Amino acid sequence: MPNTIKKIGVLTSGGDSPGMNAAIRSVVRTCAFHDIECVGIYRGYQGMIEGDFKEMGPRSVNNIVNKGGTILKSARSKEFMTAEGRLKAHQNLVNAKIDALVVIGGDGSFTGAEVFNNEFGYPVMGIPGTIDNDIFGTSHTLGFDTALNTVVECIDKIRDTASSHNRLFLVEVMGRDAGHIALNAGIGAGAEEILIPEQDLGLERLLESLKRSKASGKSSSIVVIAEGDKIGKSVFELKDYIEENLPEYDIRVSVLGHMQRGGAPSCYDRVLASRLGVKAVESLLEGKSNYMVGILNDKVALTPLENAIKGHSEIDQELLRVSDIMTT
Repeated sequence: MPNTIKKIGVLTSGGDSPGMNAAIRSVVRTCAFHDIECVGIYRGYQGMIEGDFKEMGPRSVNNIVNKGGTILKSARSKEFMTAEGRLKAHQNLVNAKIDALVVIGGDGSFTGAEVFNNEFGYPVMGIPGTIDNDIFGTSHTLGFDTALNTVVECIDKIRDTASSHNRLFLVEVMGRDAGHIALNAGIGAGAEEILIPEQDLGLERLLESLKRSKASGKSSSIVVIAEGDKIGKSVFELKDYIEENLPEYDIRVSVLGHMQRGGAPSCYDRVLASRLGVKAVESLLEGKSNYMVGILNDKVALTPLENAIKGHSEIDQELLRVSDIMTT
């Protein structure tokens, strides 16, 4: 079947993540390689509704592969959740002669892309960009590796202070619904305990673990907590509970927050973004649509958007076992 796609639009939506710019660069340059046009859509779906488009060529994406965030900006769009908003967005794409769309974002962005495809039969392809690594159909999302490195570096610094003052540090990391960052970074940084939403450790077990650490001669400890962990209403309430039950501990809380989402992407994220961008464009040119481009067993793979949205990204059971052994 002859390729009828002559112009592709690219947008970033939802939370930013390191590697998004590298993916934009990959999409733009792959379009140029195949001699088709590329249009950057600013501020996600809201920009699509407002017609905030800009032609992009190979030189317009110079020197962005190493930058965090997204040059196309990102915005939540309540208007795109309405049929009227999506109709306006579609009309803008048609008027601009944009034939297909690459959406870089998470499950919310993919949900919007799938609805748009179902309503208008419009070709769409998704690239997973979120530091939480909570998208089904890919072992790594853009930004996850960079976030891990940032968290481990921060915990290494915190441990210096913990050791110097014989303190227990509770370090909260991002992960509202998924504990991938906490589990991997906790193992990598040598945390004494790791609390994640997928596993209910329980307050009593945590106290017993801290008692054992103290009895074994440890003068300082690090506990890594995913922000979505259910063990306490907040990391500060958890601090109060431990202090009440283990008054011998001098406890401090460190919430790493949005620093995990920023910074220059790691080499892994830059390469991953480049691979996924190429595959997204070439899949559209092959007539494929309504897929997410991901990485499985180090091979680029396509997953239907519906599966990527509805599927559940499972926590690695082997890593949980490794964590249990390492925190002995």
